[in-house]
Amino acid sequence: MTALLFGYLVFLLNQMPHIKASNARKSKRPKLDLQFLQRFGGIQRILFPSWSSQNALMFATLLFVTLLEQLIIYQVGVIPSKYYEALSDKDLGGFKALTVVAILLIVLNSTLKSLDQYISSLMYVSWRKSLTEHLHRDYFQGRVYYTLNVLRKDIDNPDQRISQDTERLCKQMSTMASRLIVSPFTLSYYTYQCFYSTGWMGPVSIFGYFVIGTIVNKVLMGPIVSTLVEQEKLEGDFRFKHMQIRVNAESAAFYRAGKVEHMRTDRRLQTLLHTQRNLMNKEFLLYIGVNTFDYLGSILSYIVIAIPIFAGVFNSLTPGELSALISKNAFVSIYLINGFSQLIDLSTTVSDVAGYTHRIGELREVMEDIIKKQCDYDPTSGESFDFDSDVEHRANSTDTAFILDRLSYKSPFSDELLVKELSLKVTQGNSLLVVGNTGTGKTSLLRVLNRLWESSSGYVEMTSCFGPRGILFLPQKPYLTDGTLREQVIYPLKDIYPVAGSPDDERIMRFLELAGVESLLKRTGGLDEKVDWNWYDVLSPGEMQRLCFARLFYLQPKYAGKNLHTLKKVTFFKFKLIHANECIERL
Repeated sequence: MTALLFGYLVFLLNQMPHIKASNARKSKRPKLDLQFLQRFGGIQRILFPSWSSQNALMFATLLFVTLLEQLIIYQVGVIPSKYYEALSDKDLGGFKALTVVAILLIVLNSTLKSLDQYISSLMYVSWRKSLTEHLHRDYFQGRVYYTLNVLRKDIDNPDQRISQDTERLCKQMSTMASRLIVSPFTLSYYTYQCFYSTGWMGPVSIFGYFVIGTIVNKVLMGPIVSTLVEQEKLEGDFRFKHMQIRVNAESAAFYRAGKVEHMRTDRRLQTLLHTQRNLMNKEFLLYIGVNTFDYLGSILSYIVIAIPIFAGVFNSLTPGELSALISKNAFVSIYLINGFSQLIDLSTTVSDVAGYTHRIGELREVMEDIIKKQCDYDPTSGESFDFDSDVEHRANSTDTAFILDRLSYKSPFSDELLVKELSLKVTQGNSLLVVGNTGTGKTSLLRVLNRLWESSSGYVEMTSCFGPRGILFLPQKPYLTDGTLREQVIYPLKDIYPVAGSPDDERIMRFLELAGVESLLKRTGGLDEKVDWNWYDVLSPGEMQRLCFARLFYLQPKYAGKNLHTLKKVTFFKFKLIHANECIERL
């Protein structure tokens, strides 16, 4: 079925320029070309991993229902010609029988049409599930999500591509699927019927009409794809601006920044609307082409029928028989033209599909490149590692967190070294305070240790990993996930820790009390009560910090670090190695 979709997309998009995909992203704007087909093919392999997959079975079911629907449509379509014959012969019995058959066929056709739409909707949901879960696997593998959102500036709004663009792509493909898969069968059948009734002139005229329409719409579709991609980027930027204000509403209010944020948000809106108007102007020409060919098709059908009539082919027929023949031939010709017109009408849908395909395909390529280059190899030490693992690297050095030997590193956005040839050994029972001015590389040291940044030279030996059982870092800005109070405390664990045993409610409540946020139990209604609020909106900055300390006490990592601010507005990074039990005793 993938090949079937491919074949007709290629037929719609024939005479496309062929360029290398690797060069296209760097030098050319997205359009309908070989790179689009490659990216579209990659998405189809995700949606249809095997012939026995659920998506493949639904697609086959849709094909069967659609073909059966077309057979019924043909029977319904020739009923008017039979009515002409029955009325001309004044056959009352035949008229009544024909009416009963017509009603049954119409009811059956309506049922099949509804079933067609229902299966298409189910395929949309299933396709979205398959594609989104595949993107999620790559996005949350290792540090890919960090690299995409922080380090890579060549790809915009990865969150929008995964959520919104994926949804729209699957929606558009589901709406065009039934029309595409039935086209080869209906076109073949009605071409034969048209040839049988009108001779070679009918099919040749209709095919020529379709070729001209395809070329015209291909020319009109070209500029739309790149503009659609640009519009989706600006949609993401506009949405991100509102999210930024929502997350930082209190800070903006303290600055009395309403007017300036209003101005900057409106600026993004105006840029978006300008691009949307540009897209509408380009689509306007395409709509003219599509609608013109739709209405010209109705005239062409009568021209095709008129040729054999005026040539005297049907002079031997009576007026009633000729009326029935004209009605039947009109249906065949009009339906054949309609089949081609539907393919031309798909121009607007194909342009949307191409835009979303390019954005999702580009995201997949970038994520695959990040996974290949960064997520399982440390170029400084030459060691392979699992970024998400929280298992100790070396069992024989449990008293040491890490050892640095002549380590140098810099920001990924600058060529200037932040720290040069740093040698350091940190062990259990000792505290380390790193002090310096803003931008001197204090927090950056943690990024290098946590494999978020690559070092320039030197050697790092990690005997404890970052994570809930190794080194836990409490960032300057607390991170709260969605979920219940219990899920906030045990984060980032999926389940209760330790894994064995029943949930330790008393232990969690003790740590909430030690951190001074036991009041959250009353506000939330309990550890496992679902909340419908955003934690950032209902907790003060101090409460968020205290809740993170309760998380630290619960996880009991071997080492812990904290990023602090002093009242003198000098940034301090305090990486203090403490044992969790000692921390609890002191508090």
